[in-house]
Formats: sequence, structure tokens, C-alpha cells
Amino acid sequence: MGIVGKICLILYYLVACRLPGSDWPYSLGAKHIRAFLCRRIFRRAGKGINIERGAFFGSGRDIEIGDYSGLGLNCRVSGPLTIGDNVMMGPDVLIYTQNHNFGSTQIPMIKQGNSERRKVTIGNDVWIAARVIILSGVTIGDGAVIGAGAVVTKDVPPYAVVGGNPARVIKYRK
Repeated sequence: MGIVGKICLILYYLVACRLPGSDWPYSLGAKHIRAFLCRRIFRRAGKGINIERGAFFGSGRDIEIGDYSGLGLNCRVSGPLTIGDNVMMGPDVLIYTQNHNFGSTQIPMIKQGNSERRKVTIGNDVWIAARVIILSGVTIGDGAVIGAGAVVTKDVPPYAVVGGNPARVIKYRK
């Protein structure tokens, strides 16, 4: 990330992430300010993106977001992450790409370090409802719907509607 990206990252966390939500009547262009900054922070940012108030994405350097997609209110995501086009994300969504190691019972878990980062991929035309948790290495297929509060531990097929903890297929849209 160059100097412009670092300045934009600082401005995002100091000011832009605290601006009003994009649908508030007095948002004062907050949606456009956050999008402007994120286009210079993310690896790739499509047109018409919507980064909502309070979205946290670390450095953002391993995040790609497609056209007309968004990060929801108060979400917390990390890279490597690819979000396709026309993706809706509800509030308080968590996307993790890394976990703690816990394989040895001889070493305290706190001393075992972190696992390798595993990419999360979200297809096109996906709806991720409120308070969904997506774990590392998961791929969500095109057209999928992830129900509120779901914990997604495995890949989601295209056009599936999933919900629960752990998330399971409830039905298919097609």
C-alpha cells in the first residue's frame, strides 16, 4: 500500500467510519466519502460500492469488492476476501480468514499461534443477512441467501438458502 492508501486508511478510521449511515437523512454524502477512501485502500473496489458506518476491515489490502456490493453496518471482515457483484450484507456480519491453532494438548493454545489465512470468496448476487459469521476458507456460491445469525463453516452451493449453527441448506432458490 502506497502513501496515498495509508493516508486514506487513516482518514477512514479517524473520520469516515464514524460518519452517519448511508440511509440517514442527514448523511452528508458519507456513503460517497467512504467509497472514495476504500477505492484507494482495497486491492479492488467496483463501482457503486457501499461501505456502511462502523465497517472494520483491518488494512483492507487483501480485500476485493465488486460492483454495487457493500459491507454492512458495524461488520468486521478480514482478507484475503473476495466479494462479487451485487452482494448485500446486513449489520454485524463477521468474516474470519484466520483462526487460532489448537492441535497440541502439550502446548497452551495461547502459545500455538495462528493458522494460515484462508481466503473467503463470496459470489455474485448474494444476500448475507444480519449477524452472520463466515469462517475461513469458505466459498459462497452465486445467488445464495445466508439467513440471519447463521454460522457458515462449509462452502455454500449456488442459489442455496442456508441458516442455522452450523449453517445447513434449507432450500434452493431455483
